[in-house]
Amino acid sequence: MKLVDIDNLEPGQLLGRTLFSENGTVLLSAGVQLTVFMISTLRRLGVPMVYISEPGEQQIPLDEVLTEQTKQAVIAQMSATFNALRSGKEFSARAISLSVDQLMDDVLRNQNVLVQLSDIRTADNALYMHSMNVCMMATMVGVNMGFNMLQLKELAIGALLHDIGKLGATGAEEGRTHHAWRGFELLKLKREYSLLTAHVAFQHHEAPDGSGQPRGLSGEEIHAYAKITAVANMYDNLVHGTAALPRLQPHEAIERLHALSDTALDREILIEFLKIVSVYPNGVSVRLSNRLIGIVVAQHRGLPGRPIVRVIAREGESSAARELDLARLPTLFIDAVIN
Repeated sequence: MKLVDIDNLEPGQLLGRTLFSENGTVLLSAGVQLTVFMISTLRRLGVPMVYISEPGEQQIPLDEVLTEQTKQAVIAQMSATFNALRSGKEFSARAISLSVDQLMDDVLRNQNVLVQLSDIRTADNALYMHSMNVCMMATMVGVNMGFNMLQLKELAIGALLHDIGKLGATGAEEGRTHHAWRGFELLKLKREYSLLTAHVAFQHHEAPDGSGQPRGLSGEEIHAYAKITAVANMYDNLVHGTAALPRLQPHEAIERLHALSDTALDREILIEFLKIVSVYPNGVSVRLSNRLIGIVVAQHRGLPGRPIVRVIAREGESSAARELDLARLPTLFIDAVIN
C-alpha cells in the first residue's frame, strides 16, 4: 500500500483505505477499484492524497487502535455537534460522552498497538478526523502515564473538543479572539463536564517557555491535559499537513517534535508520546544501512524506531524476500524512507 497524490491516480487502481463522509458514513470502501468518476469526486471533495493497494501485493497488516465502527460513530457525533452549534443550538454533552466512551474502550483494548495515522481526509471531514486522532493519541498517552478512568475521560473529552472554538471563526475574528478563548467559553458552560475539560481547549496552544497563546502561560501553569493535547495536536498537523505546515513523513514529524521540546512542547510529555507512535508505519518502503530495500511489515511496542522489515531488493538489484527484525540487529538501521 502506498500514498499517492490525487493528481497521479489512475482508473483501475485499488483504494487502500476506507473514505468516510463528513457525517461518518462510508463514501468509498477499501479495496474498491477506482473509476474516472470516483477520482473526479475525490478531487472535488478536496482529498489531497489516498492510499492505493498494488494488485497482487502481499497484504501487510496495518494494526489500528480504533475500529471503523468507532471512527464512524465519533465522526458522526462531531458532525452533529458542530452542526448544532452552527445553528445556534446546544450540543449534546451526553452524546459526546458516549462517543468518547466507545473510543476509550478501543484504546484500552488496543493500548499496545502503535499509532499509524493513515486515514484519508476530505475538506469536509478534516477537522473531525483531526479531533478524533488527537483524542485517541492523548488518551493513549494518559493510559501510559497511569491516569485513572475519571482523568482519562476528562482528558479525552477535552482533546476531542480542543478545536471547538474554531467553529465559524473568520481570520479577522481569530485575530481579535483566539479560538482557545472561544472554546473555553463554550465548554465551561457545560455542567456535565469538568472545568479541566474546558481548560484543555483553553491551554492547548500555550507553551512551556511562555511563548504560546492566548495568555502566555508557562511551565506548571499549563495543565498536564493541555500539554498532552498540544503534542498530539502538533503531531497530527505535521503528519497530515495544514495551510501553514507541509505534510511530513512520521519520522520527519517526530524529528520536528524533538526540536520543539522544552519550548513549544513539554519534554516529559513528549517522551511519553513518542512511546505510542510508529516512527516507520507498516507499508512504508525503506532503505537500510546495508543498502537493502524493504517494506516495514510489523512493529515493536517500546521500540518504535526498530520495526520488522521485509527485504525485497538490494539497491540496484533484486534480492530474495526475507524479513529482518531490527530489534535483534542493533548494527542495522533505516537509512532513508523511499517515497
